Amino acid sequence: MKNHDTKPAYPVTKTVAEADDFFGVSVADPYRWLEADVREDDEVAAWVKAQNDVTFAYLESLPGRAEIKARLKALWDYEKFLLPVKKGERIFYRRNDGLQNQYVLYVQDGGEGAPRVLLDPNTWSEDGATALSAYYPSPDGSLVAYLVQDGGSDWMTIRVVDASTRAVLEDRIDWVKFSGVSWAKDGSGFYYSRYPEPEAGGAFESLNLYQAVYFHKIGDAQDKDRLIYDRPERPEEGFSAAVSSDGKTLVVTVWKGTDSRYEVVLIDLAHFAAEPEEIVSGFEHDYSYIATASGRHFFFTDKDAPKGRLVSTSADEPGAWEEVIPESEHVLSGVNIVGGRIFAHYMEDVKSAVRLFALDGASLSEVALPGVGSAGGFGGEPDDEETFYSFESFNRPPTIYRYDIASGEQFVFREPETPFDPSEYEVRQVFYPSKDGTKIPMFIAHKKGLDLSGGAPTLLYAYGGFNVSVTPAFSVTRLQWMEMGGVFALANIRGGGEYGKAWHDAGRLLNKQNVFDDFIAAGEYLFAEGITAKEKLAIQGGSNGGLLVGAVINQRPDLFAAGLPAVGVMDMLRFNKFTAGRFWVDDYGDPGEEAHFKNLHAYSPCHNIREGEDYPAILITTADTDDRVVPGHSFKYAAALQAADIGSRPHLIRIETRAGHGSGKPTDKIIEEYADMWAFIARWTGLKVERN
Repeated sequence: MKNHDTKPAYPVTKTVAEADDFFGVSVADPYRWLEADVREDDEVAAWVKAQNDVTFAYLESLPGRAEIKARLKALWDYEKFLLPVKKGERIFYRRNDGLQNQYVLYVQDGGEGAPRVLLDPNTWSEDGATALSAYYPSPDGSLVAYLVQDGGSDWMTIRVVDASTRAVLEDRIDWVKFSGVSWAKDGSGFYYSRYPEPEAGGAFESLNLYQAVYFHKIGDAQDKDRLIYDRPERPEEGFSAAVSSDGKTLVVTVWKGTDSRYEVVLIDLAHFAAEPEEIVSGFEHDYSYIATASGRHFFFTDKDAPKGRLVSTSADEPGAWEEVIPESEHVLSGVNIVGGRIFAHYMEDVKSAVRLFALDGASLSEVALPGVGSAGGFGGEPDDEETFYSFESFNRPPTIYRYDIASGEQFVFREPETPFDPSEYEVRQVFYPSKDGTKIPMFIAHKKGLDLSGGAPTLLYAYGGFNVSVTPAFSVTRLQWMEMGGVFALANIRGGGEYGKAWHDAGRLLNKQNVFDDFIAAGEYLFAEGITAKEKLAIQGGSNGGLLVGAVINQRPDLFAAGLPAVGVMDMLRFNKFTAGRFWVDDYGDPGEEAHFKNLHAYSPCHNIREGEDYPAILITTADTDDRVVPGHSFKYAAALQAADIGSRPHLIRIETRAGHGSGKPTDKIIEEYADMWAFIARWTGLKVERN
């Protein structure tokens, strides 16, 4: 028997006599010690090394892994572009020439100007794990503030570069997290949010309290930055600051969790001595600032509109709200005001439609999108004459379009030339019933002409939480899975935002079981339709989706051949004790409240592994530098799986270094990871990889 046909000999994981009392229920936590920071704790570091030694030896033995990696690298090697930003006469955009670890930031003068490199993150570190997280050009395009992300951490550093000379200024701002940058209209500096500097060695475990808004004047040291707004009496609240389009007001959006429920404060930038004016209070509804035009502040809201609407208030005397675009039958998922027009982005059964309105809400026209898929962008200022958007689908890589607002004409700005033919793949959408009869949409994609007579190896993906909508998007890795002969299925389960607030509410807190039922029903539909079979179905999800994979495997281990839970929230009784975890009680509930404890304990992946059941093959993935969902979640889950009597298939954990939660991960690490994952699920779903 080959060593990849059964589980390997796992490292021995010690147990400790830890337990917590929840409302009279004693819950053992034998792997509590694995919560320690791997970079600070030698014992945890030794455990990680031992696990990786076993995992990588197993993965390297898998048939076809080398071929998968080589082909994935070849498929990845094409020119890619991200959405441009126009400021003044300059256009900024990111480009990757194919296999670069990080996208490079380019700038060009006008639409016909020659592009030139402004920032190349590939020169910032030897391992390629230092990334350009975001960038914000000044109003005239002369300077660019940008966020540097190292090793995938959520902590960012703000730097500033001169767009003409490429000189990086001495300005440096540390301890920034969950913040953008908004420039003063005169370009003298910018507003941002940051936390106090953590104690030495405490950055990784910081609970993110006491965020505040500051103004940084170009040329000043960080310690001279002016405090603009904070709430020290409520340290759990955070702030997003945006300078209004007319430059007169700072719009501060106050948040305290992951739910889109905000308070809004206006600060008069001409009279800082004036008291900040709170125009939305109570954390009851979404009020998201869009722009200021024609003397009015425009906001998206879900107040009295679960699928969203656009409202406005006077910029001079804010307070009374007027409806501009009422709620429709489809979800209003985004709004931009550019060139005196309102671009309203709708989701119609998870597919994009963009409609144009006048500033008074009068309907004008619809943007002629190039197909059925996902559109994004349409950014700019209320007086801009053009905007940019991207369009993509499962079988269509992102193409960037320039849109002339006056004429409605659009032109291709950047289009990739790919080493594959997207027309060889087909995509369809189906609707299937969940356990309670709710109709759930699902996209199914595969190569045209694929033989489904006996069911094909299939990868089923979902997220199901935090009001996140998972729309049709292109992925090189998914295309490779389909090229090898697999089916890819995306289920738009409840908990997301695909059908508005009610869809989200139906999959969170005490309704979380609906999410798992929807995902299980997706698998059963794929079986019933003959698309796949139980011994051919793999499931995948990351972060909240990692929790999803862990939970449904516990509930229906008979249903799946393999599982790929990535950076998952696996201990539902302690998630709120680490880094950003306290924000997630909006979706999960507070384990310190009895009703929520009972609900969380019933599905927590670490606490519901079923002894004596035959579990699918599982490859857990995480990173030692993930400071959003700390790796202790995956460590404890892996240890519990390996200690349980759950069959002969492998239950492994792959632990990356300097990769964080996923953002900013270099290309070479992504290719390595997916080669491992695809070889793993190919082995356990019966997909045959052609050998060289």
